[in-house]
Amino acid sequence: MTDIPLVTILDDEPEIRSMLTTALEEAGYRTMGFARATEFEAAMQSVTPDLCLLDLSLPDRDGLTLIHRLALEKGATVVIISGRAQVQDRVTGLELGADDYIIKPFDPAEVVARVRARLRRDRPSASAAQTAQFAGWTAHFDRFLLEDAAGAEVPFSHAEGEVLRLFLERPKRLISRAVMQEALGGAAGDSFDRAMDVRISRLRTKLREDPRNPRLIKTIYGAGYIFLGDVKWS
Repeated sequence: MTDIPLVTILDDEPEIRSMLTTALEEAGYRTMGFARATEFEAAMQSVTPDLCLLDLSLPDRDGLTLIHRLALEKGATVVIISGRAQVQDRVTGLELGADDYIIKPFDPAEVVARVRARLRRDRPSASAAQTAQFAGWTAHFDRFLLEDAAGAEVPFSHAEGEVLRLFLERPKRLISRAVMQEALGGAAGDSFDRAMDVRISRLRTKLREDPRNPRLIKTIYGAGYIFLGDVKWS
């Protein structure tokens, strides 16, 4: 076993794979590169990356179709690298569960910096609690699962887990959009706001909240959100 983070690179352009591999390995990361989605998916049966760099324009699959599965089933951090600069592509990627979006062309140093920042934020300290109980639910952040009082399990994505942990670490306190952006990273703007709205909506659904009158995650219009449950960490 090794503690060196593994970064996978899924991009059909060999020059980009080579450039990113060199930059990331010089920064101390392990890498695996893939040109096609089918090769990548086959490798994911036996490999669990810490972070996936994912192009959207692949020869055998639209990269967007891979994001939700990676985030939900693998709990992997997903960073899109794409030549698609349209706002809708960025919004869709973030809504599906991606953690960040980098537009081509890019400086390899910027990618390394974003990878380092994301992995530093994602890797819990030795003392970080990984289980929280609230309102009849148990959140298992090490397994990306919500468990109800009867033992039924509901998976959540890495990106949804970031938002949930933010709420559970600050119960009964107003969390503004600015605080969310600072804590979770990413560029502020409409795409970030819409991605947060989608993730919060999905969390409410998984927590079986009434969307018209949620009891746990309340929207304070014009100010942000507040989590109203009592939380016990273990």
